[in-house]
Amino acid sequence: MISIALIAIDATILATAVPAIVRDLGGFTQFPWLFSAYLLTQAISTPIYGKLADTFGRKPLMLFGIGTFVLGSVLCAVAWSMGALIAFRALQGLGAGAIQPAGMTIMGDIYSVAERAVAQGYIASVWAMSAVIGPALGGLFSDHLSWRWIFWINLPLGLLAAAVLWVRFDEKASLSEPHVRRPIDWWGATLVAAASALLLLGLLEGGIRWPWLSWQSAVALGGSALLLLLFVRVEGRAADPVLPGWLFRHRVLNAATVGGFIAGMVMLGVTSYVPVYAQQVLGAGATVAGFAVAALAIGWPFAASTSGRVYLRWGFKACLFLGAGFGAIGASILVLVGPGSPIWLLAAACLVLGLGLGYVVSPSIVALQSAVEFRQRGVATGANMFARSVGSAVGVAMFGAIANAMVADRLGGADAAGAIELDQLPVAVLDPALQAVFLAVAGCALLLVLAASLMPSRLVASTNPEPVTSE
Repeated sequence: MISIALIAIDATILATAVPAIVRDLGGFTQFPWLFSAYLLTQAISTPIYGKLADTFGRKPLMLFGIGTFVLGSVLCAVAWSMGALIAFRALQGLGAGAIQPAGMTIMGDIYSVAERAVAQGYIASVWAMSAVIGPALGGLFSDHLSWRWIFWINLPLGLLAAAVLWVRFDEKASLSEPHVRRPIDWWGATLVAAASALLLLGLLEGGIRWPWLSWQSAVALGGSALLLLLFVRVEGRAADPVLPGWLFRHRVLNAATVGGFIAGMVMLGVTSYVPVYAQQVLGAGATVAGFAVAALAIGWPFAASTSGRVYLRWGFKACLFLGAGFGAIGASILVLVGPGSPIWLLAAACLVLGLGLGYVVSPSIVALQSAVEFRQRGVATGANMFARSVGSAVGVAMFGAIANAMVADRLGGADAAGAIELDQLPVAVLDPALQAVFLAVAGCALLLVLAASLMPSRLVASTNPEPVTSE
């Protein structure tokens, strides 16, 4: 939980400090890369770290991730320019890419299927608290101390997490079978990282830094497709591929991957556009808008912590269908929100959507970890989290394209839309644009039924016994 708190707080604390960072370091046009560089390195490294966790063990990989993240944080705290800060954020992302899959895999190792539901609720509560604490700390440090403290705070947290892990986690006692050191698939790791980087770069920057129909988009997306084809060919010949082919033929993993991908899209659409709608259309303040979207972070951990009662009694398929039902209801409420709606209706939509995502994502991870062997658990968990990251990037591209197209249509062209700031957009222009985004979010939420339908009615558990730790 402490390790996950490192990346959970980091995901929310930086946004409120951006104005102070720009005032100090300059580079206003570059600051979006503070987020993009982190997301890129975290996403492309996650599936690779998942494989390494199965090969070298969870504990050394987790300690490596914490150390890399803390090192990146210290360097961010002493950054002398926007370019240096972006580079050190990328280093932070490499650490976060190891922490999340290794942490979730350790949880799968030390808890039984029944216990994981409660543990998932605790992990989800870390994200929920971070959604509230992060922005407040970012504003507090920026206004009263220095923005550099948002990175210094990671030092004691990281050292505490590493110390507890080093002293208390006896990985040998939790092994149901010893880790087998296999040759590392360097070609496969390089190709999947390069293909993922180009894909995410094209999705994150397309329509923002360059038009979708441009040579930059063609190079990024086309290059990603070519590298992916080469990756598939190389992996077919590798002795121990970084992403084995069975991952894509496993029904439980396919259901979990689809659920994670859709959850990434829905979560991005809600957290990015609900605060804008609350402030610019409904006229709420920034704090009230923040609490409206924070309702998502309340529903998610509640669903995650109670999902065990559902899937232990009726199965994972029923649990995912329950989540899809909540997702459909929450999306319907979101679509009904209009310029005259009370802010609580927007918060209610976020709360119910959070319930839906909690009943899909957390049980999916428990299901996939239970359906594979111990030595395959790391790569399966990493692949699932990579799918969620790609879903978020696709959501950025799709929802941004929808909103920009609607605004441009209302203002009479892209040039007119680009010349006006968000605060200057009239409600008559902004409301239909964001309503179109909410309709797209609703469509994505309905696709959660697809994830539920892919999940088998009866889960065949791994043949390996559930490992138990000494602590």
